[in-house]
Amino acid sequence: MSNRDWSRRQFTGSTLAALSLAGVGLGRVKTATGAELNEDGLHHQPWFLDSFLELADDLTTAGETGKHFAVMWELKGCPYCAETHNVNFAEKRISDFIRSNFDVLQLNFIGSRLVTDFDGEEISEKDLAKKYGVRFTPTIQFFPKNVEGLADKQPRKREVTRMPGYMKPDHFLTMFQYVASESYNSKSFREYLKTGQS
Repeated sequence: MSNRDWSRRQFTGSTLAALSLAGVGLGRVKTATGAELNEDGLHHQPWFLDSFLELADDLTTAGETGKHFAVMWELKGCPYCAETHNVNFAEKRISDFIRSNFDVLQLNFIGSRLVTDFDGEEISEKDLAKKYGVRFTPTIQFFPKNVEGLADKQPRKREVTRMPGYMKPDHFLTMFQYVASESYNSKSFREYLKTGQS
């Protein structure tokens, strides 16, 4: 990532923060649990990643700060997406752990924004979901901390694991702990659950 890109990222983040403090809503409405409801109908956490939608750049930035990179797919009107925000993310122990260990990029399952994939292909959110075999929402993809070699792998092989669908808060947190501890290198999530996360 060049200094110019970093400056652009800092400028965007600080500008959005200033507008927010000035009371400019930018099309978002806060819900009772602190999530925001965007114009596109997606719930949004204020700590979600502000991104230029360049996945390799986002993953590299996350890795440089010791975090994993995750992509959360959502859809307007999805009841389990709302549940994830209004129940799971509303628990401080969960949101604090995720914020400390992950950069989370939210993408729209039927969205038209252009995303640059790890292999350099510029593709709409909707087509990216198809490329990775994302079939329903919410789905969370988890990626390794290092971008090296990802472009040469098949799309599904780029992930270290994925959370397909809604999970209750305890298992939801455990999945993030599983990835943060890099236990995916030695065992499946099911094995991780059975062995007491050791």
